[in-house]
Amino acid sequence: MILVTGSDGQVGYALLKTLAPLGPVKGLTREDGDLSNAEDVAGLLEKFRPRCIVNAAAYTSVDQAESNPDAAHAMNAKLPAQLAAWARANGALLIHYSTDYVYDGSGDQPWAENALTGPLSVYGKTKLAGDQAVLDAGVDAIIFRTSWVYGARGHNFMLTMLRLARERDQLSVVSDQWGTPTPAWLIAEVTAVALRDKLRGAKALDGVYHLTCRGETTWCDFSKAIIGGACDFGVPLSMSSDKVSPIPTADYPAPAPRPLNSRLSVRRVEQALGLELPDWRDALQLTLRDWVEFRNN
Repeated sequence: MILVTGSDGQVGYALLKTLAPLGPVKGLTREDGDLSNAEDVAGLLEKFRPRCIVNAAAYTSVDQAESNPDAAHAMNAKLPAQLAAWARANGALLIHYSTDYVYDGSGDQPWAENALTGPLSVYGKTKLAGDQAVLDAGVDAIIFRTSWVYGARGHNFMLTMLRLARERDQLSVVSDQWGTPTPAWLIAEVTAVALRDKLRGAKALDGVYHLTCRGETTWCDFSKAIIGGACDFGVPLSMSSDKVSPIPTADYPAPAPRPLNSRLSVRRVEQALGLELPDWRDALQLTLRDWVEFRNN
């Protein structure tokens, strides 16, 4: 059995469908148990005894983590540590997801997997602690670090921009933070390829990999692409993409500091899995099409 934690989130939801051809898949949500409670987690692991754990559960409220560090640590550090320990003891595979927030955001070049980490926020620090716990456990594991995750369902930047574009006639969006938007479906697809290879005995496929689309952009230009793409699909909005104005991060204060450079090099994952990841613009068009169809049904 493949056990997917956080299956009610946007990545977890995509994983349930994408991993189905590889074997029985069981998704865990809050209704199944409290994943921040070690006893609940232990009980679920013994109940299902998976051959593979795909950990899509996390505390992702970046700003709230600043005032709730214990809750963030429980989900982002303690949970993956417990999953890794169980997987090692029971000969299971672990796939875990991490974030660009483990880096300090300096410079303007894409981060490689072996770059020095230096998280700026509680969220980033707890995610890095989870990564390290998995690596230290000596378990058969893959860690995918991704960035700017969005999708046609759930709560994410794309859906927020589409909502605001229906409610307002202009927007101001940060233009000095760089990164790569990555749809949940792409994360699930690449995970399926990696898991298939692992199940076929690809022993060398382990450690940390960056998993994003190709290319780079800013939140401001991403917003313009979302609104422009939605207009191309005939979605009625109250504004066009040229009504999105750039502002610096300093003009949009938040409790948690954001990395200015979230570019991630994807060369290692492409070479390891024999893939050519899509440009973020092409992936956005596919995701918008999915959203339009979902919205119209």
